[in-house]
Amino acid sequence: MKNTKVIGMGKYLPEDVYTNDDMAKYMDTSDEWIQERTGIKERRFARKHKETTSTMGARAAEIAIERAGIEKKDIDFIIFATISPDYYFPGCGVLIQRELGMTEYEVGALDIRNQCSGFIYGLSVADQFIKTGMYKNILFVCSEMHSMGLDFSTSGRNVSVIFGDGAAAMVLQGTDDNDKGVLTTHLHSNGTHAEELAMINPGSHGGHYLGTEQYGYPDPDVLGGVFITQTMLDTTGQLAPNMNGQLVFKTAVKKFPEVIMEALNKTGYSPEDIDIFVPHQANLRISKFVQKVLKLPDEKLVSNIQKYGNTTAASIPIALCEAWEEGRVKDGDLVCLAAFGSGFTWASALIIW
Repeated sequence: MKNTKVIGMGKYLPEDVYTNDDMAKYMDTSDEWIQERTGIKERRFARKHKETTSTMGARAAEIAIERAGIEKKDIDFIIFATISPDYYFPGCGVLIQRELGMTEYEVGALDIRNQCSGFIYGLSVADQFIKTGMYKNILFVCSEMHSMGLDFSTSGRNVSVIFGDGAAAMVLQGTDDNDKGVLTTHLHSNGTHAEELAMINPGSHGGHYLGTEQYGYPDPDVLGGVFITQTMLDTTGQLAPNMNGQLVFKTAVKKFPEVIMEALNKTGYSPEDIDIFVPHQANLRISKFVQKVLKLPDEKLVSNIQKYGNTTAASIPIALCEAWEEGRVKDGDLVCLAAFGSGFTWASALIIW
C-alpha cells in the first residue's frame, strides 16, 4: 500500500492589505480591541471583480505543480476545499480545472465543504485515494474569498474582523517509502450547535428552521418561492456569517487537544515528539492555549493569523507552506495538523515530512 507524500506546495495572498485601523473606518472597533480578542493585526482582501476563489486557487496551484516537478497533464484528480465558492454551483473544482487550462484531460474534480476543517478532511480523502492506488498525483487546492460576503458594519464586526482571503495548494503523490508521508487522519463532527457558527441564508429551507420562529424567519409556505426576503435582509446574521464566539472558543479548546492526542495515541507518538504544530488559524488565543496544553515550545508552533486573519480551509496549508518556505519544516519532521470550525467539525493529521 502506498503512503501519501507532499511533493509540491504553493500559496497565494492578495496584494491588498487591510490593517485593523482600516477596519475601524467601517465599524466601531480598534486595533487594540481586535488584537486583544483574536491576535490579528491585518488581513488580505482580494480585488472584487478581478479575483475570485478559483483564480486565487489557480495561482497557488501553478506554484505547487512547478515545485512538484510535474506537468499539468500528470494530475489525475482535483480536490478543492472552500466555503466561499465563485458560484452557488457548480463548485470550484471544475472552475480551477478550466482556469489552469486542464479541461482537455477531463480528470475528476471533487469539492469539499467542511469549513475550517476542510483542509484536513480533503487531505484524508486524498490519502485514501492514493493509498488504494486509484490516483497517482492529486492536486489539492484550498482557497477562500471571505471579503465578498462579510458584514462590514458594526453589527457584523465580531465576525468580519477575523476573516481574510487567500489560497494554498499542494500536489500529493504515492510513495513506497514507509518512513514518509501521511501517517493518520482523524475526522469528527457534531451538528448540535450548527447554527452557532453559520451563514444561514440563502438556503433551501426558505428561512424556516425545524418549524419554529427561532431565527425570526417567516413561514416557508408564505414565501411563495422568493429566495431572499426582506426579513433576511433586515435580520443580522442571515445573509452574512454569524458566530457565538464564547461557545466556539469553549468547544475549540476542548476538541483541539482531544483530536491531537487521538492521532498521537494511534501512532505511538507523544506531544514532545512533534517537531512542527500547524493549527487552523482561527484565533491566536486558541492556538496558544493548545500549545500550553501540549507543552510545546514557541519554535514548534506555526502562527500567521497576525498577518492574514482566518482564511478557513486555506489557513493550514498557507501556514504550512510558509513554514516550509522559511525552512522550519525539514525532512523527517513529525508535522501535526489540527482544525476546528463550523458544523461543528474538527480533525487532526500527522505527517512525516
